[in-house]
Amino acid sequence: MRVLSADWVLPIEGPPIECGAVAIEDGRIAAVGTVDELGEGTYYEDAVVVPGFVNAHSHLEYAVYAGFGDGLGDFAEWITLHVQRKARIGWEEYVDIARLGAAECLASGVTAIGDCSYSGASAVACAELGLRATVYLEVFGADTAKALEHFASIRDRAEPSFSERVRPGVSPHAPYSVSLDLYRACSELGLPIATHVSESPSEVAYLLRGEGPWGGYSDLLVDPPGETGTRLLAEHDLLGPHVVAAHCVVLDEEEIGLLASSNTGVAHCPRSNAALGCGVAPLAELRAAGVRVGVGTDSPASAPSFDFFEELRSVVLSARARAQRPDVLSPVEALELGTLGSARALGLDGEIGSLVPGKRADLAVVSLALSPYLPWEDPTAAVVLGGSPDRVIVTFVDGEPRYEKGGTDWHELTAAAHSARRAMLDAPPAAEPVAARHA
Repeated sequence: MRVLSADWVLPIEGPPIECGAVAIEDGRIAAVGTVDELGEGTYYEDAVVVPGFVNAHSHLEYAVYAGFGDGLGDFAEWITLHVQRKARIGWEEYVDIARLGAAECLASGVTAIGDCSYSGASAVACAELGLRATVYLEVFGADTAKALEHFASIRDRAEPSFSERVRPGVSPHAPYSVSLDLYRACSELGLPIATHVSESPSEVAYLLRGEGPWGGYSDLLVDPPGETGTRLLAEHDLLGPHVVAAHCVVLDEEEIGLLASSNTGVAHCPRSNAALGCGVAPLAELRAAGVRVGVGTDSPASAPSFDFFEELRSVVLSARARAQRPDVLSPVEALELGTLGSARALGLDGEIGSLVPGKRADLAVVSLALSPYLPWEDPTAAVVLGGSPDRVIVTFVDGEPRYEKGGTDWHELTAAAHSARRAMLDAPPAAEPVAARHA
């Protein structure tokens, strides 16, 4: 049995424990208590033991896409640029990039992700680096047979990497890029589902009337259904507890009610929403309605990084800015959203998301040494407002250290990913097909 202890342990399902300890046995949490009760084991001074963060929405395969198209006038222009550049690399490069994304998540205290994967490379990366994952394999288009054929091919490629820790899912991309028939076919696969919903005003304008900036990109999109994505999926019984809806920025009261009544999970991604000019999601309203909300970083293609601490701070700040009230969301509530809340959104809260005996030993140790938050007043506020990847000492998945500060060498991994980025920045071949995203 291994015991980890620190100045504080934050179980999430229970009050903070001063001079706390966590006992680990056979990959699971055996006990949580004080040092006096469990012994000191390995003690981390000026530090906090927290449940591993659960990143409810990521794209590991976009780990080196930072800055691509930043500031373009509209989301449709931005996504078109990404489609073009993505077509310049192949499978090996996808894997190289995904490995870097998985490494950066672990270094930020993230122990589990819900990843939307274009190629299936995320499954390989997570299996190799020991990151827990639901890998939602992406499908696009109106042609159901062609899309399912593509899904089968990338699932076959990723299949050797699936396990109890890395499980497959499917991601019908969004209501503007996937037909209703394809959504139905994905639902019939019996897998966890992730989809992008109600991300921007331009998306809603296109879906409702085929109007707005997206009208010029109709050759890349499915025909507008005359309804918002949330209502469309609800009307056809395509929401539910097995579904995670990413973003959910542009919602009215009825749509929030549909998400709540269907028990659909929501991945809240405030930095991505802000960077793309999509708006501020109604987090307080979603929580008040009882929606299962978690936190996602999205990817460096939109948000600046996989830094989960920055995402948690953005959760707090954006909620307070929208409500114009500093008490609308506390650091305690934000930490719960990024751990147990995200686990609930992914349907994994029985196994991860809090430090409870019997759950998986997925946890991180965060140092606050030399930070403005010592001596301690509120350890949870210190983690949320003062934490950073540089302060993560060690990240455990299934009781095994998957990242250790100063002891994990990813130089070759990083170099390979940066080589793939250079390939995407090279001049494209003539007449490169933008529609490659639907292949």
